[in-house]
Amino acid sequence: MAGQPTSREALYERIRSTSKEEVILEEMIRLGFWPAQGTVPHDPAEEIRRRGELERQLAELREKSRKLYNEKVLIAEQRKARLLESRRKQKETKARRERERQERAQKWAARKGGEIVYLGEDVSGGMSDKTPDLETLKEEGLPVLASAEELAKAMGVEVKALRFLAYNRKVSRVSHYRRFLLPKKTGGFRLISAPMPRLKRAQKWALEHIFAKLNVDPAAHGFVAGRSIVSNAKPHVGADVVVNFDLKDFFPTVTFPRVKGAIRHLGYSESVATALALVCTEPDVDEVALDGTTWFVARGQRYLPQGSPCSPAITNLLCRRLDTRLGGLARALGFVYTRYADDLTFSGRGEAADSKRVGKLLRGVADIVAHEGFVVHPEKTRVMRRGRRQEVTGIVVNDRPSVPRDELRKFRATLFQIEKDGPAGKRWGNGGDVLAAIHGYACFVAMVDPARGQPLLVRARALLAKHGGPGKPPGGSAPRVPTPEPQPVNAPEAPKPAAPASPAAPAKKGWKLF
Repeated sequence: MAGQPTSREALYERIRSTSKEEVILEEMIRLGFWPAQGTVPHDPAEEIRRRGELERQLAELREKSRKLYNEKVLIAEQRKARLLESRRKQKETKARRERERQERAQKWAARKGGEIVYLGEDVSGGMSDKTPDLETLKEEGLPVLASAEELAKAMGVEVKALRFLAYNRKVSRVSHYRRFLLPKKTGGFRLISAPMPRLKRAQKWALEHIFAKLNVDPAAHGFVAGRSIVSNAKPHVGADVVVNFDLKDFFPTVTFPRVKGAIRHLGYSESVATALALVCTEPDVDEVALDGTTWFVARGQRYLPQGSPCSPAITNLLCRRLDTRLGGLARALGFVYTRYADDLTFSGRGEAADSKRVGKLLRGVADIVAHEGFVVHPEKTRVMRRGRRQEVTGIVVNDRPSVPRDELRKFRATLFQIEKDGPAGKRWGNGGDVLAAIHGYACFVAMVDPARGQPLLVRARALLAKHGGPGKPPGGSAPRVPTPEPQPVNAPEAPKPAAPASPAAPAKKGWKLF
């Protein structure tokens, strides 16, 4: 029962919503003139209520009937109903999609924490392939790794850390390399990319556990344990003709697809090969300063950086077929073949020194090198006959491994001047520290020719002790430096040993400037 109306308009609205008889009945019941339930004979209360209900239904039917003949009203109501239904569905869809998005984000975050499925644009197509060739890995004696996650575990890093080191970024605020220029012996500069500590540790692991375990061709002497520039030069001692080739842009030629393909050929899955190749390669970058922030913008393809610990070993891996083919060509023509990094050397005796055979060798080497994806430097091919100085990686090989006499004379003169007047104003090679430079060159001579090098090494050590070379403790003598033996020059920052250069003489190959 409704309460008593407070205004005339409320009373009229109440009457319109029910009927006049119902209002009168409800008021009589409220005021106590009529019982709430019919107990009086001929009680009309139920009849009045029923009639009011029927009149309301008739009113609704009349309203519907009226609207049936008003097409615009029907269309408007249908549109309104559809709009309300559409908004309701949109709200439900939005809520459902938000729930699904959050669920996907949670699943993706959980998956990223323990799995690598994407490492950047253009390199992630095969990350789902995690099937290694177990037989090939066993034959090569390599650790069995099926996925990038297993690679991260073997390296001793978290999955997210490996993803950070390997991710192929086109633009980044972080660089994994410190880049600087070193002067070349032939003029100009060589870009050195030294990896940051975390990346360097990952690369050293790859070198120690994978690339250093691979068998290389006997002709390869660069960056191989137990071999050096001396072992590379000895097979060519006393030859009638020595032919030297140089591969142009050696490291930049070894791009990411080639490194990845070589690792796949070892038996590793696409997932491991992709992650490992990304760790070992890096593109050229431009440093761009914008709004106070330095950005590193990738330029060109990824390739083996000079400065990475595993770059030299990877080049030896990629050159295994090249060495096999060039060795076969050399044997067919009567030559001996060796390679130190990007230096290819052939030597022949007797009939092999004939000009026609040398011509066949030049053409054959150019064809094989091009077919293997490298380029012979046209300005660094040399044919050295017996009547002139024959050099192999900076070592004279006419009669025995030795250092050029003119360089030794100039070096002895430099030692004499330093012994006489001290190191002030003196220089040797391209190094700024003349004492370190002369000590390094003396070690090089002792390695190549111990008979001549030992006296020079003793004099260089005496100068270090007298004038305080690098590493000398205050107030004491210079530390004892062991006599160098023919060991490989494990210097990943350059594809071959640097050469000394006195102020009056061009640089020569074959020794490392310390």
